[in-house]
Amino acid sequence: MARPRKWRKVCCLPESNRFGPLDTSLINENIVNMTVDEYETIRLIDLEGLSQEECASQMNVARTTVQGIYSEARKKISESLVNNKILMIEGGDYKLCDGEGAFCNDRCHRRRCGRS
Repeated sequence: MARPRKWRKVCCLPESNRFGPLDTSLINENIVNMTVDEYETIRLIDLEGLSQEECASQMNVARTTVQGIYSEARKKISESLVNNKILMIEGGDYKLCDGEGAFCNDRCHRRRCGRS
């Protein structure tokens, strides 16, 4: 029996969950699905400038897990851009932080921008 997946801590959901070409209709072949935890990994590493180790600590998972999530997320972004596909961000194994307490720290996007 496989080990259950560990929940990944995510600070907040994206304001928009659909990105891509404006002239493409929603056909299943034209959609790339990215999970919320993949989005959070891209946000923390590429936007916030965290190392994979810091990102892992923030998301409460192992560094090797972050490495795999990050690799998949970059692949999906590339597929969307290169192949003119819509990128949808939804689903995944995550828990949204509450913006306070031990579950949240100074790097939390929700805490810094006051989002609920």
